[in-house]
Amino acid sequence: MRILVAGDWHSDLHEQEVLRSLTRLGHEVGEFKWHHYFSFKPDASTSLAALFKRAQNKYVIGPAVARINHDFVSKALEFRPDVVFVYRGTHIDAEALQAVKTAMSQCVLVGYNNDDPFAPSQPKYLWRHFMAAIPHYDLMLAYRHANLGALQSVGAKRVELMRSWYVVDRNYPVELTQADQSKFATDVVFVGHFEPDQRLDLLEEIVRQGFSLRIFGPTKYWTKPLAESAVLRHLAPAQMVWGEDYNRALCGAKVALCFLSKLNRDTYTRRCFEIPATKTLMLSEYSDDLASLFPEGVEADYFRDKNELIEKIKHYVDSAADRKLVAQGGFDKVRSAGHDIDSRMKIMLDRIENIRTSEADK
Repeated sequence: MRILVAGDWHSDLHEQEVLRSLTRLGHEVGEFKWHHYFSFKPDASTSLAALFKRAQNKYVIGPAVARINHDFVSKALEFRPDVVFVYRGTHIDAEALQAVKTAMSQCVLVGYNNDDPFAPSQPKYLWRHFMAAIPHYDLMLAYRHANLGALQSVGAKRVELMRSWYVVDRNYPVELTQADQSKFATDVVFVGHFEPDQRLDLLEEIVRQGFSLRIFGPTKYWTKPLAESAVLRHLAPAQMVWGEDYNRALCGAKVALCFLSKLNRDTYTRRCFEIPATKTLMLSEYSDDLASLFPEGVEADYFRDKNELIEKIKHYVDSAADRKLVAQGGFDKVRSAGHDIDSRMKIMLDRIENIRTSEADK
C-alpha cells in the first residue's frame, strides 16, 4: 500500500518510527511534517516574528496553520495514498480531511494520538481542530482504554485500541564500559518528565533511605523542582538521554522507575515496554491495566504507596538473583507478546484492510 504519514515530527521517536516500521513491512511510505512551519533562527528567538510563530503553534491558529492544512492536502493529492496516517493531529482540521476524502474516496484516513485530549487538564484550544476532525477519520486509534468511549461519544466512525511500543533496533540491553559506569551506574533511575504529582516526594524518599538515584528528563521541566528540593538538588541539572545513552541510563540501574502521567490519565506508558526491552527491572506505579500486561513480581513489579516503593527497591537492590529473574521475565514478554512497533503496525494494517474490504463490498 501507499501510506502517507503526517505529524509534527519534532523528534524521531514517533512519526519517524512509524514510517520506518511501515517501510520495513514493505509499504511505500510518504511523509508530511509540520514542525518546520514554526521554526526560526536561534538568534531570532525573541523577535516578533518568532513570537508570532510560537503563538500560532501553541494556540493552533493563524496563517502558518492554514498553510499546513493547504500543503497537507496538496501532498496527499500528489502522493495519492491508499492510507493517510495522522499522528497527533492537533494541526489538521476537518476541512483538510474532507478535501482529501472528496478527492480520493477510497483513501482510508487514520488518526492516532498518544496524549489524552479528553483529560480535564488538557487545554481546549490545543485540541479544538483535532476534536472537530474526529468524525472525518475512517479509523481512530486510541492509546488508552479511557479514550475508546470518549472518541465514540464525539462521533468517531470506528475506534480501536492501539498501545504504544518499543523499537527493536532502538531499545535493547547494553553492557556499560567503565566510563559509562561513572555516568549511569546507580541503584535507581527515573527517565521521564516532571509532573506535580507524588513523584517528587517519592524520589526524595529514595535518597533519604540511602539509595543512589539518577534522574534524566527534559531540563526545562526539572530545573525548578530540583532547585527547590534540598534532597534532590545535587542531581541537577537533569538532562534528556537519547539513543544509546537512553539504553545506558536504563541498563546502568538496578531498578528503573515508571510513573504514570496523571495529566493524561495513563494506566501504562511507552516506557513500560522500553524498560523491559533493555532487560532492566521495571518498578512502576500499580495499575490493573499494566499488571495485566506484566504479572506482578514475575515480569515487572509495582508499588502502591511510599512504603511499598522503598520496600521493593530494598529487596531488588539487595537481591541480584530476584532482580535478574524479573528483568528477564519482562524482556521475554515484550519480545513474545508483540509489543514491538512492527507488531503494532501489522495489527493496524489488518484493521485498515478490513475497512477497505468492507468499503469495496458496498
